[in-house]
Amino acid sequence: MTHVHIIGGGLAGLSAAVDVIGRARVSVYEAGPACGGRARSYYDKALDARIDNGNHLLLSANKASFRYLGLIGAEKTLKGPGAPLFPWFDLSTNLGWTLQLSRGRFPFWAFSGRRRVPGMKLSELAVLARLLKAGPDQTVSEFLGKGMLTRRLLEPFTISALNTPLETGSAALLATIIRETLALGGAACCPWYPSEGLSESFVDPAVAHLRRLQGEVHCGTRISGLDVQDGRVTGLKSGNEIIAVGPEDRVVFAAPSPVARTLLEPHLPGFSAPDAYESIINVHYRLPSPVHARGMLAKVGFVGLVGGVAEWVYLKGAILSVTVSAANRYAARDNDELIATIWSEIRQAVGPVLIETLPKAVPPVRLVCEKRATFAATPAQDRLRPQARTGLDNLALAGDWTQTGFPSTIEGAIRSGSEAIRVLGLL
Repeated sequence: MTHVHIIGGGLAGLSAAVDVIGRARVSVYEAGPACGGRARSYYDKALDARIDNGNHLLLSANKASFRYLGLIGAEKTLKGPGAPLFPWFDLSTNLGWTLQLSRGRFPFWAFSGRRRVPGMKLSELAVLARLLKAGPDQTVSEFLGKGMLTRRLLEPFTISALNTPLETGSAALLATIIRETLALGGAACCPWYPSEGLSESFVDPAVAHLRRLQGEVHCGTRISGLDVQDGRVTGLKSGNEIIAVGPEDRVVFAAPSPVARTLLEPHLPGFSAPDAYESIINVHYRLPSPVHARGMLAKVGFVGLVGGVAEWVYLKGAILSVTVSAANRYAARDNDELIATIWSEIRQAVGPVLIETLPKAVPPVRLVCEKRATFAATPAQDRLRPQARTGLDNLALAGDWTQTGFPSTIEGAIRSGSEAIRVLGLL
């Protein structure tokens, strides 16, 4: 039986493994102590709680992600309102509202004062049509206007989707997201997120599924080099060991971009990969007991913020979890000051709709900064992304940094794993 060796146990590698298990012998090699990469959960001793290293929101249009969850039997581990509902709060005006998209393609929501972005004008919708025609060298800031639709929806949506500032972010990558979500109508935009945690939804069920089907998952196993002969990979170096790659075997390289540049450049003339990155900050506040919200926040479980440091606040039992995208811009700020500022934003936006009273003092907290959370989604970096197919007969690439057409997202990572298996002729 063909043996597929998968280097990297993040979502791209797990996706590749899940797609090919049953048709081939599978071995996954993950350098870290657990699989999941930048989408995993772990126990934090200081908070005495299990937390995610980042918050991720899926939309109902993310077909590859839902297919993957179905294959590993985890489709019921997500929760959401079951409708295209998005609560928002503008910190500068102390105004809260809920964006309620129409399920069909025609934007009926934009004609309703109760459902649309407050203060927006219908003419602003033309921004979306212009964005869909964006060229590969254009940035988002060339398209966005000055109206309330831009300020209260498109700007925070863009920063979250691209994890890159508007001034440098790729308009073409944003257009891909819009084409597969907003342009398809609200039915494609229903939000979903893990009921428990990222690992409980995306990682642990996948590893269990692979092992049930006799797949091998080796954590703490770093692949430090490749043996290449006659245009194909013949061995993988791990410490003092050489893992043989047989004549019928295949290799999926699904490790992060910096590792790819180190290991693959000697074997692939002209190889390129993104080399500039953006960070994401996640701040987790631990309360003495679980919090419960009223109204729309109770139904949806999260709220988007406008005009502050944080972009999203998630209610997770006794944890209030906050995401700050494109966080390189805050690199010079003191962590304690950031934590205090974000806590004040939470109290302003979320406090009034909680049944419990939030304390003025900052509760126990953990700030997690993923310094290389994503590649910088700029036109220049997008041009550096390689295709899945390589110049070596039995090697394919996977990862959200490969040319998926998407920015660095869970959906892009999962699609890339499937694409790698396809180009190897196994799907």
